Amino acid sequence: MTVAASVRHLTKTYGTGPAQVRALDDVSLDIEAGEFTAVMGPSGSGKSTLMHCCAALDVADSGSVLIGDQDLSGLKDKALTQLRRDQIGFVFQSFNLVPTLTADENILLPLAIAGRKADPEWYAAVIETVGLGDRLTHRPHELSGGQQQRVAVARALVSRPRIVFADEPTGNLDSRSGAEVLDLLRRSVSDHDQTVVMVTHDPVAAAYTDRVVFLADGRVVEELREPTRERVLEIMAAMSPDPGAAP
Repeated sequence: MTVAASVRHLTKTYGTGPAQVRALDDVSLDIEAGEFTAVMGPSGSGKSTLMHCCAALDVADSGSVLIGDQDLSGLKDKALTQLRRDQIGFVFQSFNLVPTLTADENILLPLAIAGRKADPEWYAAVIETVGLGDRLTHRPHELSGGQQQRVAVARALVSRPRIVFADEPTGNLDSRSGAEVLDLLRRSVSDHDQTVVMVTHDPVAAAYTDRVVFLADGRVVEELREPTRERVLEIMAAMSPDPGAAP
C-alpha cells in the first residue's frame, strides 16, 4: 500500500531540567493511504502531540515526518504553509468556523485564501457526502453542533488533501451528532479514498476505523486492525494502571 505519512524516530519534549516532559519518545509509524486510522492512549500519552507534529502544527526535537515524499524538517516557513494548505486537512474539536461567514464561505475559505477555485465536481461530491445542501447559506450560529462539525469536515476535504487529521472531532458533540460525523469520515475514506487520522479517547469512535494505534508514555505500544469497541476497551483497560496495585 502507498504510505501517506511516515514518522521516523520522532522525539518531542516540553520544559527543561527535572520538569521536562517527554511527550514523544522515539516514535516510528507509517500511515497508509486510503485508510482511516485512530490514535488512542491515556491522557498525556502523546497522541495530540504526534498529530500536531504530523500536521506541521508543531515541530519535533528530533526525527522526521514525511507527508508523501516531503520531509517536513527540510521545509522553510513558506513551503510549510503551502504544504499545510494544499496537502493537509485539519478538523478541530471546537469547529473553528468564522462566525460571520456562511457554511459555503467557511467551506471554501482555505481555497479562497490560496487564490484557488474548488473543482465543481469534487465540491458537489463533498457537499453531498456531508449532507449540507440545504444549509449552505446559514451562518454557524444557525447550525447545530453536528452541522457545524460537518462544515468543518467539508472544509478539510474540499481541497482534496493528501491526508486529513481530526483531533477529537466528536468531543463537543452528543452521541447522535458524533455518530453522523464519524460516519461522514468513514465514507470519505470508503467512498472517496481519503486518508484520515483521528485522535480519540472513545472506543465507539475507534470502531469506525480500519486501524487503531495505541500510545502510552510517548511510545507506540500496540496496534489493532479491524477494531471493535470491545477489543479497544480490552486494550485500553490493560494499558491503565491497576488502582489497587502498590505504588
